[in-house]
Amino acid sequence: MSRPSHYAAHADFIAPARGTMGMRPVILGFIIVESLYQIGLRLLGLGLQRLDPALANAARDGDTALGLLINLGSFILFGLCIALVVQVVHGRSVASLLGPAAGFMAQFRSTFVHVALLFLAIEALFGGFVTGPDATIRPLAGWLLLLGPALVALLIQTGSEELFYRGYLQQRIAVLMPHPAAWLILPNIAFALAHWDGYAPMIENAAYVLWAFFFGLAASDLTARAGNLGPAMALHLANNAYAFLFFAEKGGVDSGLALVLFDPASVPIPPADNLLTTGLPGELMLLALTWAAARLAIAR
Repeated sequence: MSRPSHYAAHADFIAPARGTMGMRPVILGFIIVESLYQIGLRLLGLGLQRLDPALANAARDGDTALGLLINLGSFILFGLCIALVVQVVHGRSVASLLGPAAGFMAQFRSTFVHVALLFLAIEALFGGFVTGPDATIRPLAGWLLLLGPALVALLIQTGSEELFYRGYLQQRIAVLMPHPAAWLILPNIAFALAHWDGYAPMIENAAYVLWAFFFGLAASDLTARAGNLGPAMALHLANNAYAFLFFAEKGGVDSGLALVLFDPASVPIPPADNLLTTGLPGELMLLALTWAAARLAIAR
């Protein structure tokens, strides 16, 4: 089947996955990665609980700077599980999930800069930097001091997810089922379901899962256009940096590294009763803009 010309680079990206055929190794690899990762998280949680129960709770909720850094950094366990499975089950290195090295760093940098500038422009234009009387601004010097470690931890988190969903799964599915509909949709159903939160209200949960699916589509499209994971990693990093490092609720989950903290009681939000009232349409519009900015950055 001929592929669209804008996906020509995808052939080189998936080439390392051609050595292992059949769906069984993919299913086996998926199960092993997820199982080992969950075991690793459980052991980490038990170790933190023994060391300091308060730190264990902070790492679970991400409501302190150290807790959130540990939470994000724990994704290194995910990356190590992926590397182990790729080596043992498929006989290749984890670096083969990144795609050809040529252009990787240049496309990563260009995409990150384009998307980050878009986020900053939107905040400046639409008043996001106006904090209001009930907001608390953390000391800027301390926030800047933590910015480097925070970006490293976020890169571990987002990079590990890209290695698995847009690297491992997309490559293998594209070899087995070359039609773009297969490798665009199937890995991102798995990515979306990984964002399901059994404790969240149903409507908000559904909105988040849908958003994650469309984010995955954007990342898969960029990967196929670029022929490497650089743009998808950069998009994911910029998106999560925007989500974690600037605004959060006081004492809320994942608020530990945010510069501006809002009091949720000062802006009461009625519970959503359908997807349109969750903010999903606006989030998808913003996602479309960031995808367009990334497309501009790689010009493919």
